[in-house]
Amino acid sequence: MDNRNMSDSIESYLKKILERNHEIEIRRSEMADLFDCVPSQINYVINTRFTVPQGYKVESKRGGGGYIRIIKINLMESSSYLHHLASSVGAELTENEAFAMVEQLYLNDLLHLREMKLVKTLLANKNILSIADNNRLRSHMMLDLLERLTYEDKE
Repeated sequence: MDNRNMSDSIESYLKKILERNHEIEIRRSEMADLFDCVPSQINYVINTRFTVPQGYKVESKRGGGGYIRIIKINLMESSSYLHHLASSVGAELTENEAFAMVEQLYLNDLLHLREMKLVKTLLANKNILSIADNNRLRSHMMLDLLERLTYEDKE
């Protein structure tokens, strides 16, 4: 079986399970054994076909008792706008750029006023940001925020 068909089969198998349960937990080596493939093939499928824009959140734990958890999430209607914003975030983000983005989130009703103020406080926090390259850390923080805003909790 070629890699494309193998990837399709793995994806189909996992999605059928996710139709019944909004969350599954798998072991990479067990999946590789089941499909008679290398574990990296499982990684490839999960990394390319189970992403936030496609409606999935993936968590993993490495080691002997490690697992990969795939969670079906509800994308919000604003997810395309948020992905557009995320694509405009480079490797570094200045405080002014971050503030402008947070204000846009507020103006588009994706953050409440109090949330906007809290996020701005975190993105401007000199105590935290002085520990590392502040613009790079700010960029990662903004990307995490935008990703999290793209889906709703089912809880």
